[in-house]
Amino acid sequence: QVQLVEFGGGLVQSGGSLGLSCAASGSILSINDMGWYRQAPGQERELVAVITSGGSTGYADSVKGRFTISRDNAKNTMYLQMNSLKPEDTAVYYCHAKIRSAGTWYSDYWGQGTQVTVSS
Repeated sequence: QVQLVEFGGGLVQSGGSLGLSCAASGSILSINDMGWYRQAPGQERELVAVITSGGSTGYADSVKGRFTISRDNAKNTMYLQMNSLKPEDTAVYYCHAKIRSAGTWYSDYWGQGTQVTVSS
């Protein structure tokens, strides 16, 4: 069984920094694209940042220049460094990955979500 577990999150003041990590575990053969999404109350889940297995990255316009996504393929772990945080970054952050496990082709997996709250 494949699992994605997120770490980090919490409460930070506006202008502060916070780091998130997402570790994949289980019978993993390979991991393709990974990404971070977020969902604020009353809003739809939105893409924050993505990273391919080769390390290419993409960001939502709202976080460009402030957030950095990275991954350690040897550890099956993805990271999100968030700097210059704003109150509008407050949301539940979810990690996502396309993972190939034993006996299956690539499937979508989600973490349980972690709350990030930025106070003004």
